[in-house]
Amino acid sequence: MKSSALRAGVVGCGDVADVHLAAILDLPDVELIEVCDRNDERRRQAAYRFGVPGHSDVESMIASQSLDVVHVCTPHNEHLAVARCALAHGVHVLLEKPLAESVSTGEQLIAAAESSSATLGVCFQNRYNPTSVAMKSLLDSGDFGVVVGARAQVMWSRTADYYQARPWRGSWAGSGGGVLMNQAIHTIDLVQWLLGEVTAVNGSTSTLLFGETIEVEDTAVGVLEHASGIRTNLYATLTHFEHAPVFIEVTCEAAVLVLDGDLRVRFPDGREQLLAERDQITTARSYWGASHERLIADFYRALRAEERFWIDGPEAARSLGIAQAFYR
Repeated sequence: MKSSALRAGVVGCGDVADVHLAAILDLPDVELIEVCDRNDERRRQAAYRFGVPGHSDVESMIASQSLDVVHVCTPHNEHLAVARCALAHGVHVLLEKPLAESVSTGEQLIAAAESSSATLGVCFQNRYNPTSVAMKSLLDSGDFGVVVGARAQVMWSRTADYYQARPWRGSWAGSGGGVLMNQAIHTIDLVQWLLGEVTAVNGSTSTLLFGETIEVEDTAVGVLEHASGIRTNLYATLTHFEHAPVFIEVTCEAAVLVLDGDLRVRFPDGREQLLAERDQITTARSYWGASHERLIADFYRALRAEERFWIDGPEAARSLGIAQAFYR
C-alpha cells in the first residue's frame, strides 16, 4: 500500500458489510486494517477472510490502531454509540442508512458530528445510480415543464426466516420500524431529493403477512406533501412474491418520467424514449443497486479534497423524518 493510503475499519460484519468491504478493497488509496463485530463467528470469518485483526467492541478497535475512517454497518439502534465513539476520536464515519432508529437519536448523532473535526457521511447510494442522476438533471432543467405530481412504489419480498435470522430487523427497539426504515427509506430519500422538501405526511402502516414474526410494519401507504405544493403517493410492501424494480413516476406538464430500473420518458402523443439504462447487476441482492461503490469512492474523494460530503447527517435526517412521520 502507498504510505498515503487512508486506513479503514468496518464495524458490523453482516450482509451489507460485504459491499463496503469489497468497495474498500477496490480503492487503490484505501487500506482495510481491521474489522469489528460482537458476534464471534462473523468476526472470526471476516478477520480470516481479509487477513486483518478482529475486535469485539468499537472502543478497542479505535484504540488499537490509527484509523482514518470507520464504516458503520450495524443494526440501526447501534449507529449512535459506534459513530459517536469514532467521531470523538476524530475518525471519519461512513454510516449505512438510516441515520438512526429515531429522529431524536439522529439529532444526537448530528450534534456529535458537528462537534467533531471528522466527517459523517450516510449511504443513500441510489442517488448515484445513472438513472437517478439523469432523472434529477432532467427535472432540474425544467425541459418538460413544471412537475404536476408523482407516485412511488416499492414491492419487495421477505420471509419469516429473514427476520428470525436477525431479530432486530423486526423490532421497534432495534430497527425503529419495518419496510419504511429498512427498505423504502431509499425510495423516500430519492423522492425528496428529486422533488424537493416534504413538509407533511399523511399515511398508515400495517402488518399484513408477518404479524406472528415481527412487531413492525411490512406494508405502508401514504401521501407526501412537498413544499412546492405537489404530492407524491407512496406504497411500500414486503409481501410481494419477488423483488420488483423500484417504481417512481413523475408527471410533468409536457411528459411523464418513469424510473423502473431504466429511465424512460412518455410523451402525450404516445411516443416513449429510453433515457438511461439500469446497471447490470449479477449479485444475489440485486435490489440493493450497484452504486455503493460509487458513493464510497466519492466519500473518500471528498475526504482527500477536504470537501464536505453532500449526504451528511442533516441531509440523511430528511428521509428519517419522513419515515417516522408515518408512525406518528
